[in-house]
Amino acid sequence: MKLKRILKWSASAIFLAFFVTVFIAYWMSSNDCDRKTALVNHMKAIVYCEYGSPDVLKFEDVEKPVPNDNQVLIKVRAASLNAFDVYLIRDSWLGRLIFGLRKPRDTRLGQDIAGQVEAVGKNVTQFKPGDEVFGISRGALAEYACTFERALASKPPNVSFEQAACLPLAGLTALQGLREGKIQPGQKVLINGATGGVGTFAVQIAKSFGAEVTAVCSTRNVDLVRSIGADHVIDYTKEDFTKSDQRYDVIFDNVGNHSFAERRRVLNPKGICVLAGMGGAGVKGSEAIGRIAGNIFTARALSSFTDQKFAQYRTKSSKQDLIMLGDLVETGKLRPVVERTYKLNDAPEAIRYLNEGHARGKIVIAVE
Repeated sequence: MKLKRILKWSASAIFLAFFVTVFIAYWMSSNDCDRKTALVNHMKAIVYCEYGSPDVLKFEDVEKPVPNDNQVLIKVRAASLNAFDVYLIRDSWLGRLIFGLRKPRDTRLGQDIAGQVEAVGKNVTQFKPGDEVFGISRGALAEYACTFERALASKPPNVSFEQAACLPLAGLTALQGLREGKIQPGQKVLINGATGGVGTFAVQIAKSFGAEVTAVCSTRNVDLVRSIGADHVIDYTKEDFTKSDQRYDVIFDNVGNHSFAERRRVLNPKGICVLAGMGGAGVKGSEAIGRIAGNIFTARALSSFTDQKFAQYRTKSSKQDLIMLGDLVETGKLRPVVERTYKLNDAPEAIRYLNEGHARGKIVIAVE
């Protein structure tokens, strides 16, 4: 009895300590919005101080960043939006656990950037002021942003800033995902979700690798995917690709809206299904979490007991891959699909449109 009481008290103490820790962490969490100071060298940027709808986004004066010894300061000429930008501002328990319990820790938005080098830290050797670059940088929706030189590549001279800004996150996701699928020339490859930022790149990159590409999209996007090189198009409003007689060597699944059994049915005996996404910005919280959980647990289990594989991966910043993407655009093998372009002060409206889940290709923010 004494041991049971001790164990009960211990469990209660652990629970109480956990609750107090979370409570304190919640109320102590803050961000730059709570520490208003006089601006010394200001610039314009998109910021968000609270979670919520795109209405929380503000176009404000903030302090211009200063690069550390290993960073590059970029004068932003263009940026582009990704589904990740929408997920950052949403008020969800998962988002709060990752990005800040009470308030977002980082109040700046944007990942994809293209512009001119303004200044470099003393340890930077690959770039100098005036160089035109593109890559990944936190806080890209601003007049200036800082990032590490390893996250940047030189912009090809005949590629516009708007085109270059489309490439980083979506292009890397498509390129690295197709590599994860061990894509080979002549293989039959299906792209499920072929008209978003990642999907339009995946169709074209798969073609550049010599694959026979089937794109899955809605009726209004059939002509679009044909124009970027798809050999075959399946209109999902009229046909379910998992019920056809066709078999594929690689499925690049950018949506995750079919069961694992359905996808296995249309995979070749040693085919690979690459789990590349969960449906884009329009997918809501609970559904997204369900798809993530399925990818993590079910896919791993199935891949252990069958020759058909479900491949998971995390998109990584890679200078060499950025260079490759730039080369593909420069040689005409890759064409960024830009549906709309907004000015920086209209970025909240751009996020609102992306949040609706019907954007085609990329949404670009031009910074004047």
